[in-house]
Amino acid sequence: MNIKHMTSIKVPKPLHYKMQQQIISDGYGMRGKSKWLIEAIETFLSLPDFPWLVDLAEGMDQLGEIVSVRLPEDTLLKLDQAVIAVRKVYPAMEGVKSHLIRASIMQRLIRSPASVTEV
Repeated sequence: MNIKHMTSIKVPKPLHYKMQQQIISDGYGMRGKSKWLIEAIETFLSLPDFPWLVDLAEGMDQLGEIVSVRLPEDTLLKLDQAVIAVRKVYPAMEGVKSHLIRASIMQRLIRSPASVTEV
């Protein structure tokens, strides 16, 4: 059995709202939020330039919404390895794991197909 660990991050309200809308429009429903987030993280970490994309998430402010997610151990291990990769590029960055998850959400939203009215 794959053990899952609960983790929470803070995100800006507009990002949280857009994420919820995308989860529903992607057909996951609100019970599929963790699956959607895990896929977002896995996809983000497979990008060759992900350490540099994390810097975009560092500038976020007004982190008023809390997002909780159940992550499997293998995803947590990948996140831990990603933290090391990011620290090599940005040694002074704090809260790297949260930045990684926020950047994963942002990139999934950016890279998802949008309708003409959303652009």
